[in-house]
Amino acid sequence: MRILLAEDDEKLNETLVYGLTKAGFAVDACFDGEDALFYGEQNIYDVILLDRMLPCMEGTDVLASLRKKGISTPVILITALGALSDKVEGLDLGADDYLVKPFALEELLARIRCVARRPRRIVDEETLTFADVTWLPSESRLTGSFGSCTLSKREAALLETFLKSGGATLSRNHLLLKVWGPDSNVEEGNLDNYIHFLRRRLKAVGSSLTLKTVRGVGYSMTGLS
Repeated sequence: MRILLAEDDEKLNETLVYGLTKAGFAVDACFDGEDALFYGEQNIYDVILLDRMLPCMEGTDVLASLRKKGISTPVILITALGALSDKVEGLDLGADDYLVKPFALEELLARIRCVARRPRRIVDEETLTFADVTWLPSESRLTGSFGSCTLSKREAALLETFLKSGGATLSRNHLLLKVWGPDSNVEEGNLDNYIHFLRRRLKAVGSSLTLKTVRGVGYSMTGLS
């Protein structure tokens, strides 16, 4: 699961990145509202953690802009403003949850799992079945009729992206952003390598799911329905 964290307090930002990464999440972090909006507009995140009071552009303005653009990524507002009116305003703007500082990491993790527990969302600690395979995110384990195997972090992120796509064709750029993140200098050839690895994994467990190359565009996973 990929998370965007927008928090201008450098110490808190660093602490949250450490805790979230240790919990198994891929985290992209930024420190102001303009960057938060730019990253959020990429529409590659499973959850956005958005500080309400950010420099350059307030978190509520970032949230409102994302929702106007049709981006429905779950957003948890994190803020020191705990008045009822502040919570109501944030929720009315489209936030999925509202967490008041200070908070424990365990509570944040629980709220992330809660807002991510939606249709087409993959949540850690759940066993999910698609077509003829079973995917256990907490163990990065893929199981099919021939047995099971574990996936690397990149392979797992790539698999989850395809499983959540519903069979849609995904562009190469979308896959690179989703799996490696917007700040990565990864070469496009790495994507082709991991597509090859994932094809081998699916074949090894006896799955009929296939990764189809769509020339000039990207890839799609067939056999999901």
